[in-house]
Amino acid sequence: MTPPPRAPDAPLSSGTATGTPPSGSSVTSGTPGAPDTPRLPPGPDRTPPRSAPLRVAVVGGGPGGLYAAALLKRLDPARDITVWERNAPDDTFGFGVVLSDETLGGIEHADPTVHRALQRAFVRWDDIDIVHRGHTLTSGGHGFAALGRHTLLRVLHDRCRELGVKLRFRTPAPPPAALAAHHDLVIAADGVNSTTRTAYADVFRPRITTHRCRYIWLAAGFALDAFRFDIAETEHGVMQLHAYPFERPEPRPHPRTEHPGEPRTTGASTVIVEMREEVWRAAGLDECDEQQSAERCAKIFAETLGGRPLRGNNSAWTAFRTVVNERWSHGNTVLLGDAAHTAHFSIGSGTKLAVEDALALAACIEEHPGLPDALTAYETERRPVVESTQRAAAASLRWFEDLPTYLDQPPRQFAFNLLTRSRRVTHDNLRLRDPAFTRTVEDDFGCPPGTPPMFTPLRLRGLTLRNRVVVSPMDMYSANDGNPGDFHLVHLGARALGGAGLVMTEMVCVSAEGRITPGCAGLYTDAHTAAWRRVTDFVHEQAPGTAIGVQIGHSGRKGSTRLMWEGIDQPLPDGNWPLVAASPLPYRPGVNQTPHQLDRAGLALVRAQFAAAARRAADSGFDLLELHCAHGYLLSGFLSPLTNHRTDAYGGSLAHRLRYPLEVFDTVRDIWPDDRPMTVRISATDWAAGGTTADDAVEIARAFAAHGADAIDVSTGQVVPDERPEYGRSYQTPYADRIRNTLRVPVIAVGAISSWDDVNSLLLAGRTDLCALARPHLYDPHWTLHAAAEQSYAGDAATWPAPYRAGSRTPPTGRTDAPKPRLTLTGPPTQ
Repeated sequence: MTPPPRAPDAPLSSGTATGTPPSGSSVTSGTPGAPDTPRLPPGPDRTPPRSAPLRVAVVGGGPGGLYAAALLKRLDPARDITVWERNAPDDTFGFGVVLSDETLGGIEHADPTVHRALQRAFVRWDDIDIVHRGHTLTSGGHGFAALGRHTLLRVLHDRCRELGVKLRFRTPAPPPAALAAHHDLVIAADGVNSTTRTAYADVFRPRITTHRCRYIWLAAGFALDAFRFDIAETEHGVMQLHAYPFERPEPRPHPRTEHPGEPRTTGASTVIVEMREEVWRAAGLDECDEQQSAERCAKIFAETLGGRPLRGNNSAWTAFRTVVNERWSHGNTVLLGDAAHTAHFSIGSGTKLAVEDALALAACIEEHPGLPDALTAYETERRPVVESTQRAAAASLRWFEDLPTYLDQPPRQFAFNLLTRSRRVTHDNLRLRDPAFTRTVEDDFGCPPGTPPMFTPLRLRGLTLRNRVVVSPMDMYSANDGNPGDFHLVHLGARALGGAGLVMTEMVCVSAEGRITPGCAGLYTDAHTAAWRRVTDFVHEQAPGTAIGVQIGHSGRKGSTRLMWEGIDQPLPDGNWPLVAASPLPYRPGVNQTPHQLDRAGLALVRAQFAAAARRAADSGFDLLELHCAHGYLLSGFLSPLTNHRTDAYGGSLAHRLRYPLEVFDTVRDIWPDDRPMTVRISATDWAAGGTTADDAVEIARAFAAHGADAIDVSTGQVVPDERPEYGRSYQTPYADRIRNTLRVPVIAVGAISSWDDVNSLLLAGRTDLCALARPHLYDPHWTLHAAAEQSYAGDAATWPAPYRAGSRTPPTGRTDAPKPRLTLTGPPTQ
């Protein structure tokens, strides 16, 4: 049988149905005749290396700590392993645990006994129900497997006892230093409030972030038949429910054996209720005890629960905390599970990550002769997996924090948006799981049959873009005195021939002094106009249907630097020109020059330069103009409080910081032809304390839209050099998403969008209207056409130029149809 597909983001529990299994594990299933004995690494001596830990302390009796203890004991019965757990054996928080098929596969290979016990207890289901304003939408094919947390702990307790692990319940562990002094290895699996991590905080260097929602774990005494998301729009604000079954109903006995009056188990479901902190307080839930909270939540979600009650289990309202550690080990002490890292419950990865940590740690100890090397290998193996999971969890967490902004979406788009919120589930993936559901979402979006979302048109004023792909502005540093030459003709022309709906120039500077480098292009002389006209004429004549846009800007304090490949942001060795900015703050103190603060005359001069550049851009034949108000350049420098320290009418409050960029926008909009669209690029966050926030970005976008911007191009950062971006796939798109769904204005999303599947997913979820891609178009100028070919799309939204049509199919590769071997001959050859 084919196993069920991975579950999307899935269930809110200590485990999940998504994720990546540990790689390189040497803990495998046993040899024939000894199915329960792990196979050790090959070698003439199968005894553990002399430096392998024999005396092991495990702090914390959760699933991760117990499983690590069982694996290490099973791999070497001579090990003396003790688990300290301050609570009683039956004490646990939460109810259900969901584990992925990948995690279960790792458990099966490492310990078939545990796997068999878990398999007997699992509840499996495929559907996700999403309730949105009276509509229940169901998506199938997701393949969940859950069991009770009590059951999981009982299985692991039994296995540890069977193997000879010492379990000390109701016993706090000795101090970390004492454990480290008397053991070869100390595994700190003591959870999000880890005392071990706190004791060595100067080494592990944890960062703990508390988030904006409150949630509580409860349980219902019946088994739901699907994972269920429900939303209550109350007088106090939006509340959401996440629920899934973890215990199946007891089969009805034969009438002859049924005893009257004997209760029959009807199953059980985990129920998590979550809401923003301000909603929680407004509803008075901050004053409710466990029983009162359960009663209030049951009443709010009575329809989903069928009027049945909820119960707690040491349940309390709490705010989720994301834990990140710079290091995971110190001497012979190592962090595991929530002590090392947490991922928001909305993708359900806590137990999954802890169990996988245990598998990897045991494998690395077997594979490496010395403990330091083993702990280094463990962290090297696990950290990328954990960081990827935490990025997905952060995206999911933010989605639920901002849930009210999505409620006005059509029901099916809302459901698709929820399912793809963490970016781990995509349009293509969901189309495989549930093609019927995905097709209805495509129909609502307006996709004709056989047309992916990215190949639907978009109209901005008098310009209709034939598809949703934008070649993002990319500085080429290849102009001569501001003049675009043959390089720009070939560079932009090639990408226009490559099928994108809109091709953008790099930032074209409005004055010689406004250039970033001597190689930056300009629009401050009539010669520049003629040179750009050569480029736009080529695009319009040779790539009909492709629009070309110009981005105009001024470098501000980031100007007068070397070409990027000669030293990014480094001043010129000679020939530097004076800089101007909102405030006299150098980009890098001691490296870059201090700019002059623009006075009234300077502000008027620069505004006139933008106006002249806009007039030349219109004469050059560009179809769209974008005003660059991002990345720390001049207009961006007015917007950010980190770079604008003015005390006049152009500094201080956000409204005052917006004043000059809006004056420039209005001047340009008055000159730019009315039928041609105008967009604005902003940095939606500075990625630095005290800088522009996501809330600020919404207000900045609101102001530009009110002044006539047709779309907001949402980038981030590059405003201050000490920024700390949260890099990752599509990492900037949540900012575009928030602006679009808060203001209902068109947006352009940008930032590590690298696949056509990402583009389709973002569009279909209603998170953006256009997707701008930079590096993919450097790698492949024909990225859009190849995306069409890979999706078997051949419509008007991605037309191959006549000379290139022979290349519209994937070229054949080497022969793959060679005869397969049928027989293996043994014995001496015959004469």
